[in-house]
Amino acid sequence: MFKIQRYIAQLAICLFSSLLILGCSTRHSSYTTIEGEALGTFVQVKYGGEVDSDVVTNLIREVDTEAKASLSIFDPTSLLSRINRNECDSLDKHIAFNLKLAGHFTKISNGAYDVTIKPLTEAWGFASKHNNNEVPNIDSLLEFVGYDKLSVENNRLIKSDKRTQLDFNSIAKGYTVDILAERLEALGIEDYMVNIGGEIRCLGKNFRGDVWSIGIETPYDGNMEGESLEKIIHIEDCAVATSGNYRRFYLNDKGEKIAHTLSPKSGKSVVSKLLSATVVAPTCAEADAAATMFMAMGSDGGALELARRCEEEYGWEFYFIYAAGTDYKIECSERFRD
Repeated sequence: MFKIQRYIAQLAICLFSSLLILGCSTRHSSYTTIEGEALGTFVQVKYGGEVDSDVVTNLIREVDTEAKASLSIFDPTSLLSRINRNECDSLDKHIAFNLKLAGHFTKISNGAYDVTIKPLTEAWGFASKHNNNEVPNIDSLLEFVGYDKLSVENNRLIKSDKRTQLDFNSIAKGYTVDILAERLEALGIEDYMVNIGGEIRCLGKNFRGDVWSIGIETPYDGNMEGESLEKIIHIEDCAVATSGNYRRFYLNDKGEKIAHTLSPKSGKSVVSKLLSATVVAPTCAEADAAATMFMAMGSDGGALELARRCEEEYGWEFYFIYAAGTDYKIECSERFRD
């Protein structure tokens, strides 16, 4: 059910899929807060103005249904699931956009980010509700993993290997935030914060007339509900996303940590000293994909160097938290240093 709470929005890393559950909302100081579930995680929308809460509630439901029907790997009836089963090759606007944007991240990361990773996420147990303690046959799976195995002609997806499958979980939640944000703007809403599972986009000011304050969680294993914050950042007219390996992971039979961030190059789980990567970008799709990309590169794969180049070229800002013995080490954009 939807309810009102007065708290600073906190970042979270959650799964993409499932239904939207809508309930009630209330108004505070000309601002309305709507809370509930979307895409298998929480959704929170705060906005100023006189647009009726029922209108925004229905809009959230529509966007959730639309995104799930297109991009979900968990819904067997979604267009993406049918494409992965080779039952269809026609792309809708959502898949076409995400596929093109994903290609950009594959290019700038030299293949460290790749949305054809679906066979690996499934083999390691991250595309279902059950973890897989068996070590998959990585070499055989890597034969059909690779963005270069895809092409698009006349809005149809061509696979050089029919076994290649797509997983947009690293970008689709942020993309859905963007859709919802843009449709709020189409209603004339000029002050808002949209938060779906910790992927956030803001415009204008909060109800105090200040820029929006966003909490970056302390990345210790099991920090499930934002129990501890490492940093508060202040943003406006942009988006922010965090990726980390402190929530979605399991321990195998040997007690080894298997994190949901997987390398499309090695086929293995990426566990490094880089514990979380937060990115601020113009759109949430960019921030979402970039944060995942940096985590996939890891502490030894050039993530920090690429983040600095991306800040110069694209204006993205970053906040990286590294393990440093029993403490943390921070590398970040100059604006976040204090």
